[in-house]
Amino acid sequence: MKLESRNTKSETNTKLGKDGKFETESGLQSSNFEFRISKSFRISDFALRVSQASALVFLMLALSPSSAAAHLVTTGMGPVYDGIGHLLLTPEDLVLVLAIALYAGLRGAVAGRRTMFLLPVAWFVGGLAGLAVNTATSLPIPAISFLILGGLVAADFCLPAAAVTGLAIALGLVHGFLNGAALRDGAGTLGLIGIMTMLFVLVTLISAFVVSLGKPWARIAVRVAGSWIAAIGLLAFGWAMQ
Repeated sequence: MKLESRNTKSETNTKLGKDGKFETESGLQSSNFEFRISKSFRISDFALRVSQASALVFLMLALSPSSAAAHLVTTGMGPVYDGIGHLLLTPEDLVLVLAIALYAGLRGAVAGRRTMFLLPVAWFVGGLAGLAVNTATSLPIPAISFLILGGLVAADFCLPAAAVTGLAIALGLVHGFLNGAALRDGAGTLGLIGIMTMLFVLVTLISAFVVSLGKPWARIAVRVAGSWIAAIGLLAFGWAMQ
């Protein structure tokens, strides 16, 4: 009987908690572990919200009218690379390409393949027209494009592959025309060739990645990205209408 009572005392190590109740060491350790998990989740959620807000502010500043005129990019490596740099450093174009590639990927492999080939060609044709025609527009075309494409991605709206292809061609012609007008005094036709090449690479990689997503939560993440693009377009449209 004495041996059993000693073993019982050695196995049940108790401590007095803050509320005046006795708690075992295992209970204290589990509660501390749960507190650390909940604290880490709160910190990560706060960091995610801060990063999303920072990205939104950065894109809005980049799309502001004061910086919209700064279209010409000079890399020092020739007009082809100037065109590539123009696409990668112009949020009005880069976010649009991201949005249409996401939507084409959501609509499947056929729509992705057609967009991959026809969007760069339409962009180049529109750019040639922009180089030839000396005109300008005051319409917030990038903001309208963000609203349309962001809304389609966020809603996961099911359009047939032919309609997605027509949308890609129309957007390519319009934004290519704007690029051509911007590059008229700069990189010119060779710059458009650089833009067309980079468009093909970006659309291929992004749309193929989205097509490969098989789990529902991954598609939801793509739709969330579309909602942010639509929000940026709405804010940019309101800013341009001031």
